[in-house]
Amino acid sequence: MKWITRERPKIDRIACPWLIRRFVDKDAEIIYVPFDEVIEKSKELNATPFDLPEVEYTHYGDECTFDYIIKKHRITDPALKVLAVIVRGADTDRHDIASQASGLWAISAGLSHNIKDDHQLLERGMMIYDALYSWAKHLQNERHTQNPIENLLLDVYKKFLKQKSGRAPAWTVELKEIIQDQIDTNLALCLKEISQSLNVHPTYLSREFSKYFDDLSFGDYIRKLRIEKAIVLLNDSKHSLAEIAYLTGFSDQSHFTRIFKKTTGKSPLSYKKSLAKSK
Repeated sequence: MKWITRERPKIDRIACPWLIRRFVDKDAEIIYVPFDEVIEKSKELNATPFDLPEVEYTHYGDECTFDYIIKKHRITDPALKVLAVIVRGADTDRHDIASQASGLWAISAGLSHNIKDDHQLLERGMMIYDALYSWAKHLQNERHTQNPIENLLLDVYKKFLKQKSGRAPAWTVELKEIIQDQIDTNLALCLKEISQSLNVHPTYLSREFSKYFDDLSFGDYIRKLRIEKAIVLLNDSKHSLAEIAYLTGFSDQSHFTRIFKKTTGKSPLSYKKSLAKSK
């Protein structure tokens, strides 16, 4: 069976072919073409399109195409449920939902940068997902080291949390300054890296973040700021939607469109048209 999607894959468009070949169709032929050719080529080649708007195999709500394939084909392997959260976090910039998501994004972006042939990129990526699956199935409880210092630090933080006062911790002020300073230049803000700058443990920071930032997780808060920036850019007609997606740190225009519509209730194009009418 033939499956077709957009060229230059990074996360979902490598993870999904891996999932398809390992659990749905071992002889699947994966085809990569430019975005605007996918639907036409899918009809011409009798191929199933995936991971683009308005096809069956795509994102639904907060879940990505990888999640949909698992549900559609009723795959019940528990290791895939673990893997799905990692893929979802990496593919939708929600690195807070799985500690491995940031690493998967970094590796995937690096592979895409180094390898220009999409099918060669897929074959290398298949090895990454084979390894992640083995970890999820057999090695989740393994630790590289059993570091007593880390356990001691966690105990200190637990004691600190018991001594909370009504005032916001000092790190919240510094964190707001870091986010405001970097949101325009650092489009891959990482909670773990920021925690090192603040000298605060990332687990504690992730858990406490929403209390001081509009009841939002770190990932949702950053996406909120990016959408706010996108709205400002939409008022400037010199920018195309693809350029705005890039300038606001989204992986591609379809991801930007999906998150913008979820946040505002309108697609960026509809929003831009409504601005034009109001002028």
